[in-house]
Amino acid sequence: TLWNVYAFFVTYARLDGFDPTAPSIPVEERPDLDRWALSRLQGVVETFTEALDTYLVYRGVQAAQAFIEDLSNWYVRRGRRRYWKSSVDADKQAAYQTLYELLTTLVRLLAPVMPFWTEAMYQNLVRRADPQAVPSVHLSDWPVPDPEQRDPELEQSMGVVQRVVRVGRAARNGADVKIRQPLRSALIRVNDDREWAAVMSLDQHIRDELNVKAI
Repeated sequence: TLWNVYAFFVTYARLDGFDPTAPSIPVEERPDLDRWALSRLQGVVETFTEALDTYLVYRGVQAAQAFIEDLSNWYVRRGRRRYWKSSVDADKQAAYQTLYELLTTLVRLLAPVMPFWTEAMYQNLVRRADPQAVPSVHLSDWPVPDPEQRDPELEQSMGVVQRVVRVGRAARNGADVKIRQPLRSALIRVNDDREWAAVMSLDQHIRDELNVKAI
């Protein structure tokens, strides 16, 4: 799954001539999907580091695996149209910069347990763009969580949205109504005002994923 995400990025980055050394768009100015992924990444870095420090490597690998599934099945899938646009606007640049940061951080994080794949990705993602970078992923600095990128509220809200989408897709399957058939509305029952606020703040993701006009 990680290699598939990497291959997706490389394919479109080459087509658009993406330059990872270009000035970065501030995280706070990026869309909610980018900010959510970067926030999730900081938690994975923290968990993985603690797992290695306590010799419970499997816990770190499990956290990374769950994040990679989210990266593929939610972040890339929800944002893939951003890479397909013909013009390289600020939104597309933010998408590239975010996915590049996610991949290069994961590569350094997973290097102790996936030494060869991560080295291959590092050479292409980092060394090809910057020949002055350290010659191997195994010589690079260990990732450090950035508290400025943590947004627990956004993570919780996106988690609610993901659950709503899973239940909504299950309801469509149960009724044998294909996702490509648009529906007028989706009726959602949530547990409290916090979850309802999450649904309303990120409702575009739900409407797109469930192919409904209103919630």
